[in-house]
Amino acid sequence: MGAEAGVREMQRTRFDLQQLSVLGKEYHSEERVVGYYTSGDRMKYWGDMGAFWGGLWDSLAGAAFFVVPGIGPVLIAGPLGAWVVNTMEGAEAVDGLSVLGAALYSIGIPRDSIRRYESALKADKLLLVAHGTVEEVEGAKDVLRRTQPAEVNLHFAEEGAMSLA
Repeated sequence: MGAEAGVREMQRTRFDLQQLSVLGKEYHSEERVVGYYTSGDRMKYWGDMGAFWGGLWDSLAGAAFFVVPGIGPVLIAGPLGAWVVNTMEGAEAVDGLSVLGAALYSIGIPRDSIRRYESALKADKLLLVAHGTVEEVEGAKDVLRRTQPAEVNLHFAEEGAMSLA
C-alpha cells in the first residue's frame, strides 16, 4: 500500500512523524464488523484495514473519525484531525467546501487542490500530508516520490509548506 510505504520511508529518513497525517475513507463491508473505540489516548479499529490504521495510529500523533457530507466516513491519523476539529469549533465555514476542505483551506491549500483531494478520498484513495518548513517539506516530497504515489504536490503557506501524496 502506497501510504503505508510512504509513512515507513518518512520514518526511516527521520522525518518528524508529528508533522505527518494520513486520511482515508472508511471501507464498509456487509460481511465484516467494522468498529472503533478509544481508550485514553489510543484508538482501535476493526475492519478490513485494521492493521493498516492501527499501525498508523501507533506511529502518528492523533486519531480521528468523521462523517463528512459528500465524502462519507473518513479516518484521519495525525494532526490534521485536530485541524478539522478546530475548523468545526471555530465555525470557519468556507463557501462550497466540506469541513475537511475548510480545514485544508485554513492551512493554505488552494480550493482547486482541495476539490481534487476530496475527489480522491471519494474514490477510496489515501492522502498523506507532510507539513513543516519549506526545507522539511521539500525533503519529504523527495522521499515520498520514491514510494511511487499517484501524485505529489507542494503547497506553501505563511507558516511553512505542505506536501500531499
